[in-house]
Amino acid sequence: MSPLPRDISHEFAAFAANTRFENLPEGAVEAAKKSLLDTLGVMLAASGMEPAIQPILGLVRENGGTPEATVLSFGDRLPAGATAFVNGAMAHGLDFDSQTPWGAHCDSSIIPAVLAVAQKRGHVSGQDMITAIAVGQELFIRLRCNVGWHMDWNLSTAIGCFSATAAAGRVMGLNPRQMAHALGIASMQSSGTMEQIFGTGSDLRGMYAGFTAQGCVNAVLLAQRGMTGINRLFEGEAGLFQVYFNGEFDRSKMLDGLGSEYLSAGMLYKYWPAVGNAHTYIHAAIELMRENEIALDEIAEVKVFVGDFQQRMCTPLDQRQVPGTLVDAKFSLPFLVALSLAKGGMEISDFSGAALTDAAVLALAKKVVPVPDPSFNWTAKLPDGKIEVSMRDGRRIERLGADVPGAATKPLSWDQLEEKFAACARAASKPVTAANIETVQRTVRSLEDCADIGAVITALS
Repeated sequence: MSPLPRDISHEFAAFAANTRFENLPEGAVEAAKKSLLDTLGVMLAASGMEPAIQPILGLVRENGGTPEATVLSFGDRLPAGATAFVNGAMAHGLDFDSQTPWGAHCDSSIIPAVLAVAQKRGHVSGQDMITAIAVGQELFIRLRCNVGWHMDWNLSTAIGCFSATAAAGRVMGLNPRQMAHALGIASMQSSGTMEQIFGTGSDLRGMYAGFTAQGCVNAVLLAQRGMTGINRLFEGEAGLFQVYFNGEFDRSKMLDGLGSEYLSAGMLYKYWPAVGNAHTYIHAAIELMRENEIALDEIAEVKVFVGDFQQRMCTPLDQRQVPGTLVDAKFSLPFLVALSLAKGGMEISDFSGAALTDAAVLALAKKVVPVPDPSFNWTAKLPDGKIEVSMRDGRRIERLGADVPGAATKPLSWDQLEEKFAACARAASKPVTAANIETVQRTVRSLEDCADIGAVITALS
């Protein structure tokens, strides 16, 4: 009997450990830099806007420990893993973080993990940070696109732990053997089902990246200390692909061009602070109000045409129309459409405790009715969105949401990302000064010339 081929985890480990900045194409470098600036911004905004991070912050403060890394905005110096826990929770807390063109989030676990280990290690250059982020993004995308996903596992955590571990391991300088062990250790954190996304009343939907980032940092540090992982992590008889994805995976596509072709150049950055599948509906609502003279009290009904995923954002309808938490509000299609219609736009400041009791928004949300339409199912890309507003005088106005700002067809420019970062930084628990905002923007935009990433953290703490 011929020997089994080497498990793909060892191929991933070699890629992560051996990739150098000089190997990266321009698109991957740009994506890594944009992702760093974008994620730093949304972490800062969450520090001031999302109360659900407080239990995590309180816990890590109580536990204390060796001051290795910095919690953004709050300034606490804590062990690397604990810091990644808080920063990771903030990175996805507002659902304002980046995503792949196929959905799912990798940067909200990658960035907090690499920042934490970079501070622990010290004197990590901008080029090393770029390389680490690019490596993590690439592995995430190759896993995301080539496994049989049935909206069961939350891919942002179930596979995100491996991409963030690879990125953090690259920062710490793990060799291929250590990197493979780190991936195996990280599998202890490969978990989380889509029920945390679909359900209501839980803070976990916004906080999950913190758990992933913390586990990845620990996996890297344990591998560095000599702990061993799992030899056939992905392709073993009871490996991840068999157990989590029923053996549905495409090994050849995962490896095709690995190290020479980078899909991460297509990373998408959000224009609005809400779940990505709602953006086409938000866009449709905003444009409908811009294009028509509509009095809100004359609206009789708002139909939203929904596919499989968006239907879950409307169920149970009575709870989605009156969300109880900010996390739930960002996943409620009725609430998001109503907010967009009422405000004619959407800003970070629209998501506060007061927003949940806004009478005009809630009155509109109760008029939102989902209409199942399989043409809007989530397949290979994030679907378009369609709404139809019925007026009391019998008029009907419909609008399709497509070419959304931040979509693959209309990606955010550097200038737009810097505007977003500045708005987020001003919303932090300790608002960042204009001078420091400009310093961080300038440093990250030319990150390859930065000698030590620590200067960025200092400006934001």
